[in-house]
Amino acid sequence: MSFPGSGGEPESLKQKNFPGGGELPEDLTRRRFLRDGERLDDLQRSGLRIIQNPRWFCFGMDAVLLSGFVSVKPGEKVMDLCTGSGIIPLLLSAKTKASELSGIEIQLEIADMAARSIAMNGLGDRVHVICGDLRKPGASGPAGSMDVVTCNPPYMEAGRGIVNPDDVQALSRHEITCTLSDTVREAARLLRNGGRCAFVYRPQRLADLLELLRKNRLEPKRLKMVHPFVDRDANMVLIEAVKGGGVFLKIEKPVIVFSEPGIYTPEIREVYGY
Repeated sequence: MSFPGSGGEPESLKQKNFPGGGELPEDLTRRRFLRDGERLDDLQRSGLRIIQNPRWFCFGMDAVLLSGFVSVKPGEKVMDLCTGSGIIPLLLSAKTKASELSGIEIQLEIADMAARSIAMNGLGDRVHVICGDLRKPGASGPAGSMDVVTCNPPYMEAGRGIVNPDDVQALSRHEITCTLSDTVREAARLLRNGGRCAFVYRPQRLADLLELLRKNRLEPKRLKMVHPFVDRDANMVLIEAVKGGGVFLKIEKPVIVFSEPGIYTPEIREVYGY
């Protein structure tokens, strides 16, 4: 399979003739969809599996929490910015009744891996991935075309921290090819009036996120802090905003991930599915 580079025109998975692979025998599935260094992981949802490459990165709790936090109504269209391996559209395909789930990813290798995960699960009629640069006009779709936008953006500011020498990981974690401002602006452009966006981010930069949301007419409505343990500081924040919404922000009960080292709390197991 091939995808256009980040400078080319976006191309969705559903425009490709990928065969579904959900019923193939295990050995044939691996030969058909896996590349060197990759593995199959069970998402523990509706029999879904995802292709990951540990040399690049693997999805974390932030993606799981965002997929459980965002509100998606039946029939709505969802776009996931900076989709990476496609983990959020895959999880939302099982957790919601969205009519269409899309993701945009600038890195060709990662977009290709996401496309193979979608095809392997037989979801090509409902879920697709775009290989493109969200900063380019129209790359992720027409203005006002989405009901919901999700995003787990790079959290390290450009010029801060130690940049990972592996480019794939660097682009995923650092503001190299897009900034927080780019993702918020694109979310606002994609959403219809009254549409919702949901972000998972680092609490240290919450003020930056809130400022950018309001600057782009995305009014914060729900906010939830995430703590690794009940006695630890928050290390993630979940926030949902409404395009053109009125002023009212609800601070929800925080999420506690672990009851003890290696043991998830009942909320993580029952509400978020892990």
